[in-house]
Amino acid sequence: MTAAHPQPPAQQPYAHQQQPYHQQPGGYAYTSPIPLRRAHLGDALASEWTKIRSVRSTLWTLGVMVVLMVGVGLLAAVAVSASGADLEGQSILLLGFYGMLLGSLCVVTLGVLTISSEYGTGMIRTTLTASPNRSRVLAAKAIVFFLLAFTVTTVTATVVGMAQSAIVDTGSSTGEEWLRATVGAGLFVALLGLLSLAIGALVRHSAGAITVMIGVLLLPLVAAMFMFSEQLETVRQFLFAYSVPSLLVAFYGDAGLTESGPHGWTPLLIMAGITAVALAGAFLALEKRDV
Repeated sequence: MTAAHPQPPAQQPYAHQQQPYHQQPGGYAYTSPIPLRRAHLGDALASEWTKIRSVRSTLWTLGVMVVLMVGVGLLAAVAVSASGADLEGQSILLLGFYGMLLGSLCVVTLGVLTISSEYGTGMIRTTLTASPNRSRVLAAKAIVFFLLAFTVTTVTATVVGMAQSAIVDTGSSTGEEWLRATVGAGLFVALLGLLSLAIGALVRHSAGAITVMIGVLLLPLVAAMFMFSEQLETVRQFLFAYSVPSLLVAFYGDAGLTESGPHGWTPLLIMAGITAVALAGAFLALEKRDV
């Protein structure tokens, strides 16, 4: 008995359409009418952008960050204006530091959730099945998150700075101070969020990674406040100078927590180096560990 060759389904009657079935010796073969090509980083970026803009955690964390930066910044400006304090010789942009410090907690949270939430729900398996190149997936997450965090933070800091300058009559700021208090501080906070993303990839647990990052953000400064022994004075000064709040305030002028601490753009280089090391560990762990 001879087996019948499989027959193709009814074809579309339009001649201009490419027919997915074609005859060959032994039967019919299917060829997808959709052009096939290799996936690249752009595809991963589009996928991660769709994810990060469609989840509610992004709206809530960045929304709270904007509210904190604007609300605290304007309250500080109103309080200074009402008190009649003289800020001659000082940058008015320093008042934006307090809102930026609080807002950085939101960026840290979003950085962790960008990757740890997929581990919590198990969606990371689907992501890596669709895109087996794990390094490309993590790189896409890092790029999309960094650009989003930097853009929102910098724009908000600029708006707050302009509002503070309009409210407070005294004080002035140079172009260099504006650049550091907006673009510089935005880059620093975005790198801090990128560090959080790397820690989230290493820990793979949202609550644990957020706890680690809050410790990194606040523990050195708090620990230094309770070091009263003279033997620990060197350690105390180091923690004061290189804690995250002290590095961040350096972008708002030379009013750091210690005179010996880094100033200018140096804190940005320090944070970039720490983030690069953490990201290298995250890439290595993602390639070596099971999901």
